[in-house]
Amino acid sequence: MPIYDYSQHLLEVARLMELAARTAPKSHGQDYVEIMTISGEDITKLADAMLAFGEKTGKENFDRDAENVRKSPVVLLVGLKDATTLGLNCSACGFSSCDDLKNAPRSEGEFIGPICALRHLDLGIALGSAVKTAQILNVDNRIMYRIGAGARFCGLVDWDFVMGIPLSATGKNIYFDRQKK
Repeated sequence: MPIYDYSQHLLEVARLMELAARTAPKSHGQDYVEIMTISGEDITKLADAMLAFGEKTGKENFDRDAENVRKSPVVLLVGLKDATTLGLNCSACGFSSCDDLKNAPRSEGEFIGPICALRHLDLGIALGSAVKTAQILNVDNRIMYRIGAGARFCGLVDWDFVMGIPLSATGKNIYFDRQKK
């Protein structure tokens, strides 16, 4: 049986996922969500960066997830950049007021923080909308934080917080039933 290349179909699905993430509800109607679809050489760059980051930091499973990315024709990146607080003083971020959060020193590691907890909810809703779209279209996917760390590490994005969604169309979902390395 000939092997069919579904890359173009996956790019079309990624565009619909971008649309779903963009139109997902955002707190106060303010949109700090960033979205990017990568394919081709950027996939290799990302997988290599994830592997290097895991080796550099000694953190587990970056190699496993890098292998998943390497086998994925398309990856959708969804993140936050320069998100402001909502001014609600809800303390969900761990600070007693939004001013305390704004004045807190920025920490930088895999991601940059602190970030308003409600902006993280905005990101979660955008991610959920994107993967729902992929699921409706029968495209295998999985939200992976390690992709975001790798994307920042290699300079694909300069966003503060990033998650990645690799896409695949094979006879078996490559993102589940994986072995820990």
